[in-house]
Amino acid sequence: MMPLTMAKIGEKNFVKRIGGKDQTRHFLENLGFYEGSEVTVISQLNGNVIVSVKDSRVAISKEMANKIMV
Repeated sequence: MMPLTMAKIGEKNFVKRIGGKDQTRHFLENLGFYEGSEVTVISQLNGNVIVSVKDSRVAISKEMANKIMV
């Protein structure tokens, strides 16, 4: 298990766990990040990540991406 920030670009991963406070987890779930969901990192810039999740592209901060374990 590793944080989403460590995932390779273009590689499919599955969310194993989401850390953080309830508010943070709820926010990420609304974006489509939940246990078992498939995510693919599209690009990274200064640790911030653009990912493909649920047929959408979502940009999240490094702090948020570090709470998503794949």
